[in-house]
Amino acid sequence: MQLGTQVSDPRYRFDLAPEQMPEHWYNILADLDFELPPDLPPPVSNHENGAFKMQVPMEIIRQSIGKMRYVPIPEEVRNAYRQWRPTPVFRAVNLEKALGTSARIYFKYEGGNTSGSHKLNTAIAQAYYYKKAGVKRLTTGTGAGQWGTALSAACHMFGMECKVYMVGISYQQKPYRRSMMKLYGADVVASPSTDTRIGRELLEQDPGTKGNIALAIAEALEDANSREDTRFCIGSGENYSILHQTIIGMEAQQQMEMAGYYPDVVVASLGAGSNFGGITLPFLSDNLTGKRSTRFISVEPAACPKLSRGEYRYDYTDFSGVTPLEKMYTLGHNYVTPDIHAGGLRYHATSKLVSALYDRGYLEAVAYQQRDIFNSGALFCREEGILPAPESAHAVHGAVMEAIKAREAGTSPTILALISGHGYFDMTAYESYMAGNMQDVHISDEQIQASLRTLPVVEEEGA
Repeated sequence: MQLGTQVSDPRYRFDLAPEQMPEHWYNILADLDFELPPDLPPPVSNHENGAFKMQVPMEIIRQSIGKMRYVPIPEEVRNAYRQWRPTPVFRAVNLEKALGTSARIYFKYEGGNTSGSHKLNTAIAQAYYYKKAGVKRLTTGTGAGQWGTALSAACHMFGMECKVYMVGISYQQKPYRRSMMKLYGADVVASPSTDTRIGRELLEQDPGTKGNIALAIAEALEDANSREDTRFCIGSGENYSILHQTIIGMEAQQQMEMAGYYPDVVVASLGAGSNFGGITLPFLSDNLTGKRSTRFISVEPAACPKLSRGEYRYDYTDFSGVTPLEKMYTLGHNYVTPDIHAGGLRYHATSKLVSALYDRGYLEAVAYQQRDIFNSGALFCREEGILPAPESAHAVHGAVMEAIKAREAGTSPTILALISGHGYFDMTAYESYMAGNMQDVHISDEQIQASLRTLPVVEEEGA
C-alpha cells in the first residue's frame, strides 16, 4: 500500500538518525475497547511447590495495567539503547527476485546488538527497574539463549548478578550462547538441573529429559524464592515485556514512511509474544482507529501450535504451577515440546495480550513444519546476506508464503517482516538441515487433548 502522494524511495536500506529514536513505548491498552481477563491465584494446594514470589517493581506493574498511551523511556535506558538503536529496515529486493513475486518485502533487523536479538530491549529496561527497586540478583529461564544472553548483558550494565536456567536441549545445541552469558558474568546451568528441587525430581523421573522453557522458568522461580536479594525476571509474555518491544514497531513506522509504503501485511514469529507484539502493536493502533486495514500474521512451529491448535483457557505460565493463572491460548503447561529447532517458540502458551487480540480477530495465525522454515531461512541468507535465527526464519517463511500468494494472484502487497535475531549461534540447527537429518514433527489431536486435560478447572470459564 503506497502512502498518499509520496514517491516510493529507491533505496534499499532505511536508517533513522540517533535523535529519531522514540522517546516513548506504545501502550496498546489505552486504545482497546475491552479489558484483559484478570489473573487468578493458583490453587492453594500448589503452594507445596514453593510460594510464588515474583515481586515485580511497582513501576513495571503500572506499565502492565496502566492506560497511558505513551510511556516515557527512562534516559538511562535510552542511553543504553543508543549502543545499537535505531535499527535498520531493508527492502529484500534479492529475495523478491528469487521468488519472482510482485510483492514488496521489507524487513526490520534486530540482530545487531550484543545479545543478537530483540530481547535486549526489555532486558535493559527490566534490569534498570529492578536495580532501582534494590534487587541485587536476577534469575531467569531461557530457551534458545537469546533472552539469557540479553539479561546477562543487562545485569552486567547495572552491576547485578544473574543466574540463567537454560533449556537442556538448547544448552547442548548452542554452546556459544552459554559462553556469551558467562562472558558477561552470569551463572548458567542446563535445565532441568540439580540446583533446584523440581529439577532434581524430574531428573530422577526421566534422566534423559531435555527440558523445556516452562520447566526452566519453574527452576528460576524456585531459585528466586530461596533468596531475599533475588527476583525472577521474564523476557516475554507479560504486558510490560511486550511494551518495551514496541520501540521496534514505532521505529518501523517512521522507516516505512521513508520508503513510501505502508505495510499491507506484518509478519513475525510467535513464542510467548514479545517480538510479535513489538513489531505489530504500533501498526495495529492504526487499525483500531480505522485508518488502516493491515493484516498481522503470527508464525508458529507446527510442533508447538498455541494459537492455531490450542485453546483459550486459564493456565499456568510455568511448569510447576505456582504462578498466577492467566487466560491465554495454550497447549497446557504440561505439554512436552518435541526436540525441534525453534528456540524460544517452544513455549506452551502465548501472552494474555496477544491471545485476547487473536480471540477477537485482530490477528492471524499459521503454523509450519521446520524443514519448510529452514528452507526459507537458508534462502534468505543466500539472497539477503543475513542468517536468521530459527525463530526469525519462521517470520521469513511467513513472508515468503505471502509473497508467493501475491505472485499467484497478480497482486503487489507491501510485506513487513521482523528478523528478531541472527542465527550465527544456531549452526547446529542449520548443519542438521543441510545434512538432511532434520525431521518434521506431526502432533496429533490426541496429544494436544491429553495435555489440555491437565489444565486447572476455573469457575470463570464455566468449567
